[in-house]
Amino acid sequence: PYKSILFQIIIIMSNILIIKHGSLGDIAQASGAIQDISDNHPNDKLYILSTKPYYNLLKKNPNIIDVIIDKRLSRFNLVYLYLLMRKIKKYKFAKVYDLQNSNRTGFYKKILFPKANSDIWSSTETTLPENTKKNDFDKSSVLNRFQHQLNVSGIKTDKVTKPDFSWSCEDISEIKKKYNLNKYVLLFPFSSSHLTIKRWPYYNELIAKIKKTFSDDLKIVTAPGHNEIKLSKDIDAESILDNERSLNISQLSSLIKESYFVISNDTGPAHMAAHLNVKGLVLFGSHTTAKKVSIEREHFKAIQVSDLTKLSADKVFQRMQEAIN
Repeated sequence: PYKSILFQIIIIMSNILIIKHGSLGDIAQASGAIQDISDNHPNDKLYILSTKPYYNLLKKNPNIIDVIIDKRLSRFNLVYLYLLMRKIKKYKFAKVYDLQNSNRTGFYKKILFPKANSDIWSSTETTLPENTKKNDFDKSSVLNRFQHQLNVSGIKTDKVTKPDFSWSCEDISEIKKKYNLNKYVLLFPFSSSHLTIKRWPYYNELIAKIKKTFSDDLKIVTAPGHNEIKLSKDIDAESILDNERSLNISQLSSLIKESYFVISNDTGPAHMAAHLNVKGLVLFGSHTTAKKVSIEREHFKAIQVSDLTKLSADKVFQRMQEAIN
């Protein structure tokens, strides 16, 4: 009888693939969708196809069995494409949830499951609402799009619109001790070098106002990425590093999670903060809207303006005080 039951368990267990290449903010956003997929596949093994920068992070997700690396080389690199497709096919995935929904992943579908519908390959394309074009559907908020995709694919959703990124955290007690971090405001004044339009220029003016009002009650810090360490010297805040190197993603998650307040440009750390349920503000210019990227949460709010250079430090400080109070 025991062997018979064990045999039945083995038979009904399937391998399930989730695709999410990045970026960091996108992975934080997808946490709820991944949780819902896991909850709806209690007897299956979940794998995720992602990129190398997020390998160690995704290995910490308790819902994921393993991470498959995609180097995302050119589709004309036929040797790489063949090897990747052969590797994926070895797992004999019963279903794929494409949370990336890119041209690349659509190309993968044509190779792996060319005729599959949403029962086998869940994506924007296979779950698109009737009489709706993909370009129009993509104007909806990210989390609402995820929810629609999963619902049409037979997934009961409880978490998709309420992502919880706390699984990404790790112990940073030594770092907090080194920098004497107790009650601190965490700033993210940077952005990708090719997206300088996202940078609000008045962080030092804001810092001066915080220091004048709160004196020594609040420490003001920043956590620069590898390419931001030099830039951080122009910001009047203490840079938090780990042996002179930028924090890894899990250390950064904990630093955000344990902060008193976060103020950020529209960057990956802002999305982490939103889904770590911390108090904070994110500053948006005209590059996109807070609604479209689903960043506002109960405690994390956006200031949306047409021109970030016209958003005063007084206005941001006022909103910070209102949020704290």
